[in-house]
Amino acid sequence: MVQSFNPAGLRAAFALLRRPHMLMPHIAVPDMRTIPYEALHAAGIKYLVFDKDNCLTAPYANHIHPEFAAAWSRCLALFARSSILIVSNSAGTPDDIDACAAAAVESALAVPVLRHTEKKPACGPEILAALGAKRPDEVAVIGDRLATDVVLANANGMLAIWTTNIVSAQGDNPVAAALRSLEHHAYGVLRRRNIRPPAHPLEHKLQSYISKDSNKI
Repeated sequence: MVQSFNPAGLRAAFALLRRPHMLMPHIAVPDMRTIPYEALHAAGIKYLVFDKDNCLTAPYANHIHPEFAAAWSRCLALFARSSILIVSNSAGTPDDIDACAAAAVESALAVPVLRHTEKKPACGPEILAALGAKRPDEVAVIGDRLATDVVLANANGMLAIWTTNIVSAQGDNPVAAALRSLEHHAYGVLRRRNIRPPAHPLEHKLQSYISKDSNKI
């Protein structure tokens, strides 16, 4: 599947020039294996939103990356499948004809994939409606892209969790790969300037996991 142009992402990029703190995650981890699922659950996070490509799966693959299988099982043991949502900028978007890719991912991972008309970071209301979440601060968004996944979370009052390492560069969208590299550079600059993400109500309960240092966990 080829991803089409993402105007919401372009608008967000320009907005970040005025509000760079929106690019900063609350928690940064190497990959989904090191997410503190138990701590999130205990702190009051009720819903998890996962990016798909290079977060749960290899690019454009349907099945969980084999090295993540145990962590995925641990996650599913804590959070009901109905409270987990996969939000991709490929599967489930208008690029996904007849939602074939979304259906294949749902079959492989046994959790719902959002069908959305607006790509990340502009689909916050669609996510909340799909989850049935009344409070956005009870939602954590997990993904490898700062300008889409993290900005989506911050713009909607959700907890932003950034996975800093990708699953594979093979088959990756070249535009996304180039933008990801720029985002990593921007993160380093902003961290050195002590730019912090927007405040989140659960920060005090997750303080040991919230740090300027992406290697904290």
